[in-house]
Amino acid sequence: MDDDGGVAGKEALGKGSVLFYGVGHVLNDITAACWFTYLLVFITDIGLSPRNAATVMLSGQIADGFTTIFAGELIDRFGHFKVWHGAGSILVAVSFSSVFGSCIPCIIFGNVSPSLQTIGYSFFAAVFNVGWAATQVSHMSMVNCITLNSTSRVVLASCRNAFSMVANLSLYAIAFVVFHIHPSRTTSDVENQYRWIAYSSIFVGCCFVVIFHIGTKEPRLKEDSRGHNYQKISWTYWFKKVLYYQVALVYVFTRLITNVSQSFLAFYVINDLRMAQSSKALIPAMIYICSFIISVLLQELAWTGQRLKVFFSVGGVLWVLCGLTIFFMPSNMKNIMYILSFVIGIANALISVTGVSMQSYLVGEDVKGCAFVYGSLSFLDKMSCGFALWALESYQSTSAALKNCNPTSSCFSVSRYGFGLVPAVCALAGVVVTCTMKLEKPRLRPLKVPLLE
Repeated sequence: MDDDGGVAGKEALGKGSVLFYGVGHVLNDITAACWFTYLLVFITDIGLSPRNAATVMLSGQIADGFTTIFAGELIDRFGHFKVWHGAGSILVAVSFSSVFGSCIPCIIFGNVSPSLQTIGYSFFAAVFNVGWAATQVSHMSMVNCITLNSTSRVVLASCRNAFSMVANLSLYAIAFVVFHIHPSRTTSDVENQYRWIAYSSIFVGCCFVVIFHIGTKEPRLKEDSRGHNYQKISWTYWFKKVLYYQVALVYVFTRLITNVSQSFLAFYVINDLRMAQSSKALIPAMIYICSFIISVLLQELAWTGQRLKVFFSVGGVLWVLCGLTIFFMPSNMKNIMYILSFVIGIANALISVTGVSMQSYLVGEDVKGCAFVYGSLSFLDKMSCGFALWALESYQSTSAALKNCNPTSSCFSVSRYGFGLVPAVCALAGVVVTCTMKLEKPRLRPLKVPLLE
């Protein structure tokens, strides 16, 4: 970024700028990991039905989706990225512990009916996601205003993804400790478990938010690289671009893969593969360790549009193979899950980094409309994930038929569809769309100071 706070030019970014930006989404990432991995498990463990759990999840996703649209429009009009980021982070920190904890309306009214519990958890889920969306859109929009260098934008996305892996690993480390120190025997024990996980996650995330705000300057839109003043770009400008729809599809498929699979992972390893309770934290941790390593390595590459397409396609094909294996794997072959976790980690890193980076290629130097692009695509992501999870979880079951399933054959539960088949189909569709894209093909420069040095 230029000294005067304007949009930086084509020069590559230094290591410090990349790192300070990369930590800005840790609070969102660590709470999102808890949201997608444990919300459905938590809600059903305290006695609510799978459909009620799905309703709580859907309420948050809908609130998140609509907030991204409004936040994107307001950020494009008025800027102030860090103000939106800070306000959203405060809302996330304040509301998240109420998502994983006791039902506050139930305490107030002295009623613990399933309907009131569902309403209470849904309300705080919506509030949490409003703050989450404001933080996400402001943070993602900053990429195109910090630098115009395409490779630096991919590096920023890679660094953010790497710290996302750190956030996820932190969550699973916290969860692993809590599940061992505080075993659950009653509903109150379950609430205490997740309350401690929530409090610890908020503390870790807020530390990184402070680092981000101290180390990152507020981008101010003044003039573009040709000396022209920036003007607000109309929504219709993007709707006329074929690439907008292609990138939107790829991004939605990417988020469906990662979010839906993450949401049903715990159900799959416990109910279908009959693994130990600690696997709810161990398997996700192994996935994110591998993703973190790959994300760091990706930051060292010089990027072109063609390379983005190739790496996404490789990640998509890996997910197709993993998804089909998960779908058909019998419980007596559960140890294969440890191998699959590493392959899934590689695939997640490849599709996440390249999927987000394609948005930067779409925006290019049209930075005065970047918040709408990120907001609208995030809206599609939240709504599609919300309804997909609602549809799947509504039919979730841990019935005796599943528990008595022959260990040498597959019982096709909802968990197998959510963790295996749905991500595989989305990955295949994403690869097909990616192959039809026409991205720019400039020879781009790598990061000025490699992060691995």
